[in-house]
Amino acid sequence: MISFLSGIIEQIGESTAVIDVGGVGFEVFLPADTLSRLPAVGETVRLYTYFNVTQDAMRLYGFLSRDDLDIFKKLITVSGLGPKGGQAILSVMTPEELRFAIATGDTRSITAAPGVGKKLAERIVLELKDKFKDEDFGTGPVTDDAIAAAAHMSADDPGKEAVDALIALGYGAQEALRAVRAATSAPLPEESKDTESILKAALKEMI
Repeated sequence: MISFLSGIIEQIGESTAVIDVGGVGFEVFLPADTLSRLPAVGETVRLYTYFNVTQDAMRLYGFLSRDDLDIFKKLITVSGLGPKGGQAILSVMTPEELRFAIATGDTRSITAAPGVGKKLAERIVLELKDKFKDEDFGTGPVTDDAIAAAAHMSADDPGKEAVDALIALGYGAQEALRAVRAATSAPLPEESKDTESILKAALKEMI
């Protein structure tokens, strides 16, 4: 079992990186989020790894933290979801976003991953929701107030009301949060800080 690799980044590809560990190059498969956070080629990195052996291949999957690796290991316990599928999900969602999607039953955000359909996304939520402790999602159970806190909004914040409205329109909770955050990331004039204005701006982000 290879628990982690610590070495120099020799090469970064579209879905892999080659790590030089004492003169031996290890090819490691990485989610897009992990790839985007890697140091530059020539820099030193430590990757926490999962070694997967099948009849056809042996692959190392790598992550920058033990927490990310733990999320991946939980994902691949879901029936019908292997390491490739787990990597695909973590390439379109950060571990924090995945936690939130599972907590809120947001299957729509999970289906953004290539090869993950609605039924598999529903199975992921069903099988993993009880495997995460409440503290994995914040300070307590996932309630409306907890969702508001995750969005860094108070329960009566116009942004939170805009999130609720988008969810009511059929958008996923994570997708709605992203759009509202994008819509409110720039300073807004006072007349544009009401729920309706934020909702309109968020809908434009969805296009």
